[in-house]
Amino acid sequence: MAAGISVSGCSSRTILFKYSPFLGPKPTKLFPPSIQNFDKILSCKRKNNLTVCFVLEDEKLKSSRELERSPTAEEIERELSAARLAEKLAKKKSERFTYLVAAVMSSFGITSMAVMAVYYRFSWQMEGGEVPYAEMFSTFALAVGAAVGMEFWARWAHRALWHASLWHMHESHHRPREGPFELNDIFAIINAVPAIALLSYGFFHKGLVPGLCFGAGLGITVFGIAYMFVHDGLVHKRFPVGPIANVPYFRRVAAAHQLHHSDKFEGVPYGLFLGPKELEEVGGLEELDKETSRRIKFSKNS
Repeated sequence: MAAGISVSGCSSRTILFKYSPFLGPKPTKLFPPSIQNFDKILSCKRKNNLTVCFVLEDEKLKSSRELERSPTAEEIERELSAARLAEKLAKKKSERFTYLVAAVMSSFGITSMAVMAVYYRFSWQMEGGEVPYAEMFSTFALAVGAAVGMEFWARWAHRALWHASLWHMHESHHRPREGPFELNDIFAIINAVPAIALLSYGFFHKGLVPGLCFGAGLGITVFGIAYMFVHDGLVHKRFPVGPIANVPYFRRVAAAHQLHHSDKFEGVPYGLFLGPKELEEVGGLEELDKETSRRIKFSKNS
């Protein structure tokens, strides 16, 4: 709505001609009678004119104009970015769920099979009434030794193989993952083959050597399950790990492996559970503390 105001007016002056005796005889009338009242003709009353204009805009027309207005390039880009972000989050959620199902099924299946194998193997060994203490002790001792030894094997293989001749497979682990799985997951299957073979041989045979084989297979299995939860779940967040994330030492392990992906110390640490010890040897404790604090802060904010 708009309003316009205009004001106009005019003013007048009165012109008088008077006689003076010093000017001689009284002159005749200067103007004819028709214009003798010249001062009245030139005078006019001031007039004020006020004009108010109202312009009303149709609300429907205004709404239609707003709808017909083309969105700007910035608005289009913002909408596209929001759509891409929503799609990316949905895809990420689907990938995490897929890997979680695979991880739970594999770990639960392998763990339950290992427990049952241990139970039935020793119950079967004790059918004659004699307890094979030497065989039992050797089995559990080698199980612990194999689990610890796998850490050193993984460190060596990681440095000498995965970052060397097998880099074309391991490279997928150092790039943004597309999908729930990556080519690097094949190494988990490769390590599972000797574990299954040792467990099978030790389960179906009696004696000290089969017991040692059974223990070695059991140790490899335990290490593989722990590696999956700490490395895949805690470090790379491929699935939720629950209270494991609140264990202080596991936090440092996760921070140490994160530094491996940053290449700040030429790839060190190459191991997982002893990664903080490797960083200490190369003078990386300060960076390790910073990364640990960053991960704790990120976890609290999320």
